[in-house]
Amino acid sequence: MEHIDTGNLIFIDIETVSEQEDFSSLPDNWKQLWEKKISKLLPENISAEDYYAERAAIYSEFAKVVCISFGYFTSIGKEKKLRIKSLCSENEKELLQQFCEMLGQFEKHNRNWIFAGHNIKEFDIPFLSRRMMINEMSIPSCMNFQNKKPWETNILDTLHLWRFGDYKNYTSLNLLAAAMGVASPKDDIDGSMVGQIFWKEKDLKRISVYCQKDVVTVANIIQRFKGLPLLTVEEIEFVD
Repeated sequence: MEHIDTGNLIFIDIETVSEQEDFSSLPDNWKQLWEKKISKLLPENISAEDYYAERAAIYSEFAKVVCISFGYFTSIGKEKKLRIKSLCSENEKELLQQFCEMLGQFEKHNRNWIFAGHNIKEFDIPFLSRRMMINEMSIPSCMNFQNKKPWETNILDTLHLWRFGDYKNYTSLNLLAAAMGVASPKDDIDGSMVGQIFWKEKDLKRISVYCQKDVVTVANIIQRFKGLPLLTVEEIEFVD
């Protein structure tokens, strides 16, 4: 971690929901595809319909992105701040296009930047890439990791940092934050509530705030890995 310059990091986190509000809204062929997809994963005494409500949001073929939050450090003299912004929309393609434009802006200003986040190697980045393909978009070169070796990708993943080479271990962001003495981001909602808040309450702002808290948490975990003090409230700036 000593060689990592936090000024080159773009912290990201995404929130996803099922593409349809409920199982009954799926076309018949998609109902069959869902049942086949989860046939070996379905717990006893849970129907495919109920499982759709619980888990569809994590499968990119059956879900969509509704919020992308990102953060980056800026420095003015000796003062360092973490700036955080969210992109939210019910229109997924529009949201993904805005995200790609944002990446292009970062590319112009810093050719050495890298993604940072928790479990983004196995969830956020692949999910975004798949949804771009589904929306008939080109995947930005900075996200196209096919045929690349792990050390060739521009990703810093706190899950992998915490594994210390133990690939059997999965640790949630909430647990890792608690273990490292970082304030929990789960003080309002948790991931299981995002779908209901999107479909029933139509409250993208609340989802955005939740997503931004995860970005702050990851940034603080990186601070801990580098032996630096946790960020103060004054060092965090939320941008509209």
